[in-house]
Amino acid sequence: MSRAIFLDRDGVVTEDLGFVHKVEDFKLVKNAVEGLKLLKNFKLIFITNQSGIGRGYFKFEDFLDYNNRVLEELRKYNIKIEKTYVCPHAPDDNCECRKPKTKMIDDAAREFGIDLSKSFMIGDKKIDVEMGHNAGCKSILVLTGKGMNEKKNSKADYITKNLIDAAEWILK
Repeated sequence: MSRAIFLDRDGVVTEDLGFVHKVEDFKLVKNAVEGLKLLKNFKLIFITNQSGIGRGYFKFEDFLDYNNRVLEELRKYNIKIEKTYVCPHAPDDNCECRKPKTKMIDDAAREFGIDLSKSFMIGDKKIDVEMGHNAGCKSILVLTGKGMNEKKNSKADYITKNLIDAAEWILK
């Protein structure tokens, strides 16, 4: 079975400007590429809530265009994201895929043969940490994105300033 790093995209790998979906707003978080390169022996998978779609702020096609731009940029650094799992629903939709529910991670585990007990969820929000724990992964809260506001009540296995430090902790 494989090991994986599940990553919240916005605020961890890309700058979170709030309902980010415009290709022209794309910007990588400082040190994200370096951190992802350290994790090359893991399957890298995006797990992202995109409630802006469900709320009607942007279309699913806008999400795809933006996400494809992110993947294209990461490929320039030989970083492969195996797949992006997305919840396009609004919070009130009570869907099965919205974080902190585990459907997206469970689907990835089945599709890629992932051992969740040897995998990690990295995010900048409490719901990312909860999702990881709910799925049986170790959870890391990074203080990029919304992380600084979320650390007070976080039950993360590790809290760190960025993706490089998260990767170094995983590799210890």
